[in-house]
Amino acid sequence: MTKDAEERLAVAERAAKAGSEIAARNFRQGIEVETKSEKTDVVTEADREAQRRVIEVIREEYTEDAIVGEEEDELKEVPDEGPVWVIDPIDGTNNFVRSIPVWTTSVAAVVDGEPVAAVNDAPALGETFLAGPEETRFNGESVTVSERTDPETFTVAPTFWWGFDRRDEYAAMCRELVERFADIRRFGSAQITLGMVAAGSLEGAVTNVDPNPWDTVAGVHMVRQAGGTVTDLHGDPWRHGSESLVASNGEAHDELVEATKRVE
Repeated sequence: MTKDAEERLAVAERAAKAGSEIAARNFRQGIEVETKSEKTDVVTEADREAQRRVIEVIREEYTEDAIVGEEEDELKEVPDEGPVWVIDPIDGTNNFVRSIPVWTTSVAAVVDGEPVAAVNDAPALGETFLAGPEETRFNGESVTVSERTDPETFTVAPTFWWGFDRRDEYAAMCRELVERFADIRRFGSAQITLGMVAAGSLEGAVTNVDPNPWDTVAGVHMVRQAGGTVTDLHGDPWRHGSESLVASNGEAHDELVEATKRVE
């Protein structure tokens, strides 16, 4: 599996960089913005074009693998058997369309329901997060999760976004976190947020919202390969079908879980 995972990691990196190049060419260029399911759920032609390019690169090596992608007619759920690629051409599109550089092109390789390789390429930041079978790397350097152990020194992130009918839950989540931890951040890109947990910049990221696989799978693999812990709000190991997410450096993870549970 290690050799296969390394090969898939190499393809994931090429594909993510090819897609991010498309996105970067359109960044801050006044591209037309469309809405999908609600006013804050936006998409651009850059999303679609970047996803097509990512798929082209994957198909050069893996012609039959299933593909799960946020845009267009790709699968929307990860199969439990066989090889599959999980793609988000621009994770953080709301940042992208507002000229905020916190967005990434995300590509993950999954085999039999478990991630084996992942890349988040953020060209506007000049940052690349990458995780294979043995470690997580940030801009080429091996990284690990934060070594902080005191929750009163933790910085954590309430990630994903709550619909207008659930903003009270966002307020409740913020209250729980500020009462338990030193500080909070929200970046508008779940994949970059999880990358920050993996690289030790954050101690945790939490949500009680049902997350999409293209927003999570790559980043979850990065956190785990960097020595962190990822579960659902019940403390069970996170999988692509989980309906919540709690990622941490492994210290005070139970307190993060409890904070998330209290928002239900």
